[in-house]
Amino acid sequence: MQTQAGEDLIERILAHPADGELVGSAANDLLSELYAGFPVENLARLLHSGDDRILPTATWLLSELAEHAVPLIDEVPALLSSPIRSVRYDAIAVALETADEQHGPIIAQVMDLSRDPDSAVRWKVLDFLAEASVEQLEAGAACLPPGQVKELAEWLILQDDEEPDLAGIVIRLEAGDPLTRLFAAAAAASLSHKEDTHLLEQAAMVEEEEIRSFAQERLSELREDDSGSGDSF
Repeated sequence: MQTQAGEDLIERILAHPADGELVGSAANDLLSELYAGFPVENLARLLHSGDDRILPTATWLLSELAEHAVPLIDEVPALLSSPIRSVRYDAIAVALETADEQHGPIIAQVMDLSRDPDSAVRWKVLDFLAEASVEQLEAGAACLPPGQVKELAEWLILQDDEEPDLAGIVIRLEAGDPLTRLFAAAAAASLSHKEDTHLLEQAAMVEEEEIRSFAQERLSELREDDSGSGDSF
C-alpha cells in the first residue's frame, strides 16, 4: 500500500505539472512517503520527466531528504548545471548532504557556482562553504582547475587550523573582490561562535547583499543561542 501511495503521488505530479497547489500538496505527501520508506530512486521519474515545471519539485524533494538522497547523487551534476535558479539552489543543499571525499568533482562544481550570476545561488554556495567538512573542501579544491576559485578554496581550507589567519580574513572582507569576500565570509562563519562574533560583524558590512544577509542570519542565530542558554529558574 505504501509503495502504491508513492507511485500514485508521482503520477499525480507528472499529470498536473501546471497546477502549483496540487503539485505542492502531492510533493509534501510524497516526502512523507519517502521518509516512511518509499525508495528514493523513484524520484528519477520526476528528475527525468523532461518538464521544467517538475524539475524544481523533484530537486526540492531531494534537498529535503538529506543523506537519504545518496542513491541519486549521480543526478546532482546535471542539477547544478540547470538553467533554473531554484534547481541549482536546492542541488547545492543535496551536494552538502550527500557528497563526500569521493565526490570531488561535484563539490568543485558547487565551489565554481560561487561565480553564479544569481545572488541567491551565491548565497547557497556561501552556506555550503561554511558548513562543509574540511574533507569535503579538500576533495573539491583538488578537482578545481587552476584559477581564483581554486586558490580561494585552498586558502579557506588553511583556516581550519589552530592558528587561522584572522587578520587575513578581515583584510579580504574589507579589500577583496566579491569572490574573495564570499570565501572570506565562509571562513568568518566557520570560525565564529557566540563569544566572538567580530568576523561575522565585519562580513555583515560588505557591499554584496548575499554576504551581508548570510552574515546577519548567522549573527542572529548565534545571539538566539546565547539568549536561550541562560539559567532557568
